[in-house]
Amino acid sequence: MSTWDCDAVVIGSGPGGSTAAEVLCAAGWSVVVLEKGRNHLIDTEPPHDPLRHFANDELAAHRRHLLGPDPLLEPRSYRRSAEDGDRLVVGEVNNLPSTVGGGGVHADAKLPRFREEDFRLRSERGPVDDASVEDWPLSYDDLEPHYAAVEELFGVAGEAGANPFAAPRSSPYPLPPGDDMPMAVVTAAAAARAGLHPYRAPTGVNSVPNDGRPACTDCGFCGGYGCPVQAKSDPVSALQRALRSGRCDLRPECYATELVLDATGRRATGVRYLDLREHPEPATREVRARHAVILAGGAFETPRFLLRQGLGGDLVGRFLTYHYQTFTVGMFPRDRFPDGTGGERGRSVTHLHDDLMVDTPELRRAAAGAGLPWVRGGVVEHGAGQMPVEEAVTYGAGPHHLDSMRDSALRRRMWVFTMQGEDLPQGSNRVDLDPSVRDVWGLPAGRVTYAPHPHELVASAFAGPLHEAVLTDAGAEVAFSATSPPQGDLDVHLAANPLGVAPASRHVMGTARMGSDPATSVVSAEQRLWGVDNVLVCDSSVFVTSTGYNPTLTLAALAHRATTLLAGAQPSARATASAVRRRKRS
Repeated sequence: MSTWDCDAVVIGSGPGGSTAAEVLCAAGWSVVVLEKGRNHLIDTEPPHDPLRHFANDELAAHRRHLLGPDPLLEPRSYRRSAEDGDRLVVGEVNNLPSTVGGGGVHADAKLPRFREEDFRLRSERGPVDDASVEDWPLSYDDLEPHYAAVEELFGVAGEAGANPFAAPRSSPYPLPPGDDMPMAVVTAAAAARAGLHPYRAPTGVNSVPNDGRPACTDCGFCGGYGCPVQAKSDPVSALQRALRSGRCDLRPECYATELVLDATGRRATGVRYLDLREHPEPATREVRARHAVILAGGAFETPRFLLRQGLGGDLVGRFLTYHYQTFTVGMFPRDRFPDGTGGERGRSVTHLHDDLMVDTPELRRAAAGAGLPWVRGGVVEHGAGQMPVEEAVTYGAGPHHLDSMRDSALRRRMWVFTMQGEDLPQGSNRVDLDPSVRDVWGLPAGRVTYAPHPHELVASAFAGPLHEAVLTDAGAEVAFSATSPPQGDLDVHLAANPLGVAPASRHVMGTARMGSDPATSVVSAEQRLWGVDNVLVCDSSVFVTSTGYNPTLTLAALAHRATTLLAGAQPSARATASAVRRRKRS
């Protein structure tokens, strides 16, 4: 009898883990996927149809933690620097869903590619004091075939050529762009009048029926929610194909706690995990893998996992990056848009512009004025405001409440530009293990130490007035900007909102960065963990820089590349980017 349970274990079922599982299953490997969270996404029994657990339910999503994690059971902590002591806050800090499908379930599925410059930022722009700006150990050309493969596998809807700053493509988008949000049409026109270049956002949301799932109904509950009709393709599409191969065993509510290593310590033979399905106490179990273990828990949980065993070297957890978010809010007249034609319906974001990612004389002057060699902003999302329950909670109780809801300033009358600003890597920004906070299973909680670099503040200060002018031209009565984390007296913010000082961004990157030298990186260019030959990292923790683009498509393309190379190293492997695309078409 074989001592192996499978060829590979994948820890985490989000975009990276699901992509890895699909590639390996297509190559003929047997795969076990361990997911800490519950399963609301897909039936683990044949024919593996989507489950119907999701609804347009704000209370379930945001108050009852349907997608997990519950911050009381799985707390995280945050501080700006060591001078703050052990921590400033404990609770919800950048939590991504802990559920089958991971962060792909709650995202509104914006899937832009990075550009050529993003992979060679140090060579193109040069170093920045007090930041670790480095080139990636691969190029856009190395990743382009995998971008194309993942776009096809996910069924990305977009408009090739609409973004003048986009990198070259080898193929068109698989699906046409979806319907425009009416308000986005207005703000896109105003942005164009200001000399900007808005375009329809590429999204992993069906614009037409695709892959056996329906088109988006534009219900409005996209960002932050599971899709009730499963029009979002990431990651349900990859998981479904992996399961239907007959070679994937998806195990929800299984919390990976440690790698099992051989006598040399240089090879993983499996994973120990807590089976949370066992009551009243979870059982400790082990799954053994013949060839590889794939870590795909995300840029917070992956370093936390490695740090518990002291694996990966001294750089594990360091160079944590987010996107420094600048929110420019426009408040429009009550009669500007009829009910339902502003920001209430649609896919949360249907338009973007990239202009602040491009090197211009204006940005160079802003940088020089702050003593910086250069400044990059980030992709700017044209998006809506709150949903009804969150709006109601914001107004609070009292005689004003009914009039406030009728006026609906925060839902029907508000429009927001969100700049996902490039966040420069700093060694002091990191995830480590909190010295005293534990999760409900007794394991050390992860702790964030993070403060922005002056670069982020300069980019934000440049973007705010520009976008306020655009929204005013679009018809806003008033426009203003704010940031996350907030600027100004943070002690005032801490007193007013104990959870408000940590970054609100769910784009978490860079805590196990890739490179060509073990002294300066955690994984190789093939995403193999230095020191443990058959452990790969397939999530955004391998990012060398944050860029200013949403990370999901790139982390999935990297997972596709890494596992294609992994499978190709085995005699029975037959999965390549082109083979996967052919299988999709057949």
